[in-house]
Amino acid sequence: MTTPPSTAVRLRPEIVALAAYAQGKPADTDAFKLSSNENPFDPIPEVVAAIAASSGVNRYPDAAGLELRARLAARFGVRTEEVHLGAGSVSILAQLISAAAGPGDEVVYSWRSFEAYPGLVAVAGATSVPVPNTADHRHDLAAMLAAITDRTRLVIVCSPNNPTGSMVTSAEFAGFMAAVPTDVLVILDEAYVEFVTDDSAVDGSTLSGKYSNLVVARTFSKAYGLAGLRIGYAVGPEYILDAARTTSIPLSVTEAAQRAALVSLDHEKTLLERVHRLALLRDEVWRALLDQSWEVPRPHGNFVWLPTGAQTAAAAQIFSAAGIVVRPLGADGVRVSIGESQSVDKLLKAAAEVVRTLPMRQSEPALD
Repeated sequence: MTTPPSTAVRLRPEIVALAAYAQGKPADTDAFKLSSNENPFDPIPEVVAAIAASSGVNRYPDAAGLELRARLAARFGVRTEEVHLGAGSVSILAQLISAAAGPGDEVVYSWRSFEAYPGLVAVAGATSVPVPNTADHRHDLAAMLAAITDRTRLVIVCSPNNPTGSMVTSAEFAGFMAAVPTDVLVILDEAYVEFVTDDSAVDGSTLSGKYSNLVVARTFSKAYGLAGLRIGYAVGPEYILDAARTTSIPLSVTEAAQRAALVSLDHEKTLLERVHRLALLRDEVWRALLDQSWEVPRPHGNFVWLPTGAQTAAAAQIFSAAGIVVRPLGADGVRVSIGESQSVDKLLKAAAEVVRTLPMRQSEPALD
């Protein structure tokens, strides 16, 4: 960060002190980039064709995104007005936080969770209330409920949780929602839901109309492989989404992104077959890490979480030297995306080197 001049413009101190979101590091030509939870498969030909056939860039996109919203509304069994589009689900999260919380208000979320949450809350002028994860890296829903006060305006539940990969069950979420005050907005962040294979997991698509204070946020970035086009969506009560639409940057969802999302829904079977392959590879990696004596929570997204603690920076260096670019997160751990199948041998070899050379306490975890 640059040092401002002595006659600097007065900026919000909480913003100046905030570190900007940092993208996962790029990989060298002979390395695998497993730092950004990207889908490693190239886009299907139909998506490429849809992008090429999109309207000229001299024209604005359909600001309302009516065609895509209608498709999604039919899928969720809601009205079009109860679906909102954004430039990725993180954009929608920012809009909802700004719509619900401001100075003096609080936003509750589990931590560690998606690293953008603190920044989004700070930009809105609100106060973060991070609630520590449980010892097995899951949301502590009871503690999150206990953290709700008269100042709480919004609670975020991330399932599967990024970066720990843990999930919230349907029964747990139902109990949680029954206890949350109805004037507090709850966002169920399901950016990785398509990778879940456990039938007990919460599924936002089954909750439409059940709660007056719930918004479900999803994205086309991960499972559908459209990360570079930036398109996500939310499903929830119309009046809440109207508030989000008010705070959004106009015309931020491009025509190409909308066309690609529609074609992706047309070819969903093909894309979800890819997701299934990634989930199988994820589970293979997880079991191999357990065999190496890692304490790895069972993953339900397209990544695994290595709780390296104080050795996180050193562990990331070992992975990097082995040709694996990972995502080190503070002094908590390393997140490793599931990428090309060719990356697995390098990944596991580096993971074994970390266990062998760094002084971390490792013990055999429970399998679930």
